[in-house]
Amino acid sequence: MRITDIRTMCLSRPHEPERQWRTATFLVPKADCTVVLIETDEGVEGLGEACSYGTPPRIAAEVERLKADLVGCDPVDAVPPRPVGLNPPVDTAAAGIDSALWDLRGKLAGQRTCELLTEQTPLTRIRLYASGGVDYDWENNPESVVDEALAYVDAGYTAFKMRIGTHWAWAGVTVERMLELLEAVTDAVDGRMELMLDGNQRLTEAEALQIAQALSEWGWNWFEEPIPQTDIDGYARLNAAAAIRISGGEQYTTVEQFEPYLKDKAYAIVQQDVGWCGLTEGMRIARRAVEFGVPTCPHNWHNGLMAMANAHLVAALPDTAGHPHLLELNMFQGPLQWDMLKYKPRIEAGYLYLPDAPGLGVELAEDVAARFPFVEGPWGINIER
Repeated sequence: MRITDIRTMCLSRPHEPERQWRTATFLVPKADCTVVLIETDEGVEGLGEACSYGTPPRIAAEVERLKADLVGCDPVDAVPPRPVGLNPPVDTAAAGIDSALWDLRGKLAGQRTCELLTEQTPLTRIRLYASGGVDYDWENNPESVVDEALAYVDAGYTAFKMRIGTHWAWAGVTVERMLELLEAVTDAVDGRMELMLDGNQRLTEAEALQIAQALSEWGWNWFEEPIPQTDIDGYARLNAAAAIRISGGEQYTTVEQFEPYLKDKAYAIVQQDVGWCGLTEGMRIARRAVEFGVPTCPHNWHNGLMAMANAHLVAALPDTAGHPHLLELNMFQGPLQWDMLKYKPRIEAGYLYLPDAPGLGVELAEDVAARFPFVEGPWGINIER
């Protein structure tokens, strides 16, 4: 068997006005998706999703460039491109090819991808956490995030991650006001869900420490990327000073990028994303982190195909280092998220059940290109206030 072509499918779906979400200083008017397809001379096809933060048309151009080293190769022996680090179009293109190659190899072996990634018995279901808190506006009923959290409780989720809202300066928000809202979420949930906060790298170290100490007292699970990601010393200080685990690394794509954070104890959880780094490098990062006693809980923001690849990563994680075995699920992606697939995998009581089918276990919907034609333009638009 030989690889005959690698191509890219760019998809979009505009959000209805009521589905558009906002955080920091931008508004998101659409959902994007970038699918990488590996074709073979025997008709077996591999599928992978590249994180669309790399911008779909630019990812497609990089896939076209990278495929030259793979076309004509046996997919079992083919060496996937490795991400280079902090170059989103290149890294995400490499990640999409790598994930598609693992899907193809699973299909050829008649095994689920997670079974190829580990020698241990992989998990068959993955606990999901509802990832949201991106729809509340500090100038218009920020307490709506409390109602959002309660809706996830009612839907059967056992964990929820929220963000820190629209740009604080627009509404004069202080750390104290943020803490009031976080305490309201804590009280409303009343122990029925684990809670996590994503700072989106927007806080100062002093602000982050004050919030981290409060979250520690309230029993929150982790505090994600509170300060700019390049401040390794700041992360190390926060991680040492607060009981809550400090996590990060979603945009990092190589072991080498994670290495200083691990050596300096800057991350208590690493959050590589298969859509950014691929399954090969994702597992390499997880195994290196285990050597430092640091667990993995991958970032996963976009569509169902990427969610399945990240789910197989979680299913294959080693038992050591206390992995949360949790998977992020974007609650604001809209119909494109699962309608891009022929069949939505089983999600029940907050768990994703891995299909029995080989590879990643899913296929594209037959009419996906016609239903979700690509919409030009950025996925996020800056808001002026």
